[in-house]
Amino acid sequence: MSKTTSNAGLNLIKGFEGKRLNAYDDGVGVWTIGFGTIKYPNGVRVKKGDTCTEQQADTYLKNDLTKFEVAINKLVKVPLTQNQFDALASFTYNLGETNLANSTLLKKLNKGDYQGAADQFLVWNRAGGKVMKGLVRRREAERALFLKK
Repeated sequence: MSKTTSNAGLNLIKGFEGKRLNAYDDGVGVWTIGFGTIKYPNGVRVKKGDTCTEQQADTYLKNDLTKFEVAINKLVKVPLTQNQFDALASFTYNLGETNLANSTLLKKLNKGDYQGAADQFLVWNRAGGKVMKGLVRRREAERALFLKK
């Protein structure tokens, strides 16, 4: 049966993404709104000057998350707890399906090496080649959730 992200997973993502009701440049030239949305549900890209309500931000997050949930359910070949799924949802929401698909994390996980997979979260702490404190914190939180019984 396919899993979806729980409220705990949603709250983890929201906590790290932060909520912005006015479009902003994410630092690398990508206009972003809500909890990290770069494309609206209709496929149109977010642009400078766009605004949204709190309810729209929640809707955009859930819409964005759906494609990542589908990817996780497709790519992961071993059983997952809800916490493990939620950790992977946050990871994939932040880094994208391609990074998950090509990761050592996924390779270890699909071999049943849950501890090895958990430790791989910590590798993904860079943006533009630099270690970022926010990514270090996020990966530590995702790893902790993944390992939580």
